[in-house]
Amino acid sequence: MNSAYDVVVVGAGPGGSTAARFAADAGLSVLLLEKRQEIGAPVRCAEGVGTQTLRRFIEPEPRWVAQVINRCRLVAPNGKYVEITAPGEGLILERKLFDRRLAELAAETGAQVRVKARVTDVLRDGDQIAGVRVKYQGSSHDVRAKVVIAADGVESQIARWAGLNTLSRLVDMDVAAQYLVSDARLDAPDCCTFYIGTVYAPGGYGWVFPKGPNLANIGLGISPKHTTRHRETALDCLNRLMARFFPNASIVATVVGGIPIDGKPRPISANGLMVIGDAAHQADPMTGGGITNAMIAGQLAAQVAASAIRQGDLSGEMLRQYDERWQKEVGRAFKPILSIRDQVMEFEDSFFDELAEMLHGRARLTLVDVFRMAIRTRPRLLWDLGQLVAMGWF
Repeated sequence: MNSAYDVVVVGAGPGGSTAARFAADAGLSVLLLEKRQEIGAPVRCAEGVGTQTLRRFIEPEPRWVAQVINRCRLVAPNGKYVEITAPGEGLILERKLFDRRLAELAAETGAQVRVKARVTDVLRDGDQIAGVRVKYQGSSHDVRAKVVIAADGVESQIARWAGLNTLSRLVDMDVAAQYLVSDARLDAPDCCTFYIGTVYAPGGYGWVFPKGPNLANIGLGISPKHTTRHRETALDCLNRLMARFFPNASIVATVVGGIPIDGKPRPISANGLMVIGDAAHQADPMTGGGITNAMIAGQLAAQVAASAIRQGDLSGEMLRQYDERWQKEVGRAFKPILSIRDQVMEFEDSFFDELAEMLHGRARLTLVDVFRMAIRTRPRLLWDLGQLVAMGWF
């Protein structure tokens, strides 16, 4: 690797590879660093994305799309469900292949990519982040950069080394567990299923994301408050869900972890640095999904980096344009989304049962239809939904 670049991106997930690609496309010299020996592994998410948002960055390819989603089911505690129609609106990815393709696109655009390259520190010129120290192929290298983009995940070190507070309180994180299962015997492989209510996932929800007729990601996220009060882990809840609905499925992989869902605005840039993706807590507060949000942030960070380098101004004030653009495009919706989530998580299981009874069997329902019915008995939702409508989210 060279000793200096315009931009160094740390982390080759969807956000990091997207940032590297758009920075290279802007004519900048770019180095993309990944600490693991293989991009895309291990898989640490449910692998679901919205089709339209993804198409902003890349056209879906059959080799990394495991399943096209045409509908979803919301299952109430009593077992009845509401089915929402959304033809082609969702995709379940093969993240290992998807992440690798994004890194390939960055390389094809001109970025240099290095794997098994662990960043051990940041370089400074006074209060300016001026590059990174990298351990690569047994040696330590100082690599200078005009701008560093930190895409190093929820456990981000880069941001903290730069003085940004990216820590989460335990109460602001979902605790998640997921199995990849075979022999799932799904009756509707084109349908995502969500399990709602404390009987399934206290303070969260469960999911089934199909990857074919007999293969699926099955998982759930719960509130850490539940673990503290009842000494029951996310895996305990997941095993109960599996025993009820998938007693004969075979578990071929397991993943557990925490998902920041506080949705609070925070500084995500500093002198010479921008932070994107899970490192910047940009996962959706309602669903915990973060793939396309990270890609949006990566594109915005690359555009701001190109502008800053052209103008020769790498100050925190200049790079704060990234914070502002993120808030305007995505982040401003997090507050009402989080408010809706908090209200929904307080609903009694009986409410979800009643809602399922009223809507069960209705054809061609949309998510708006479900919320419209919920508002009749929970009018507090109306204010937050109105804000999202005004922002163009519905």
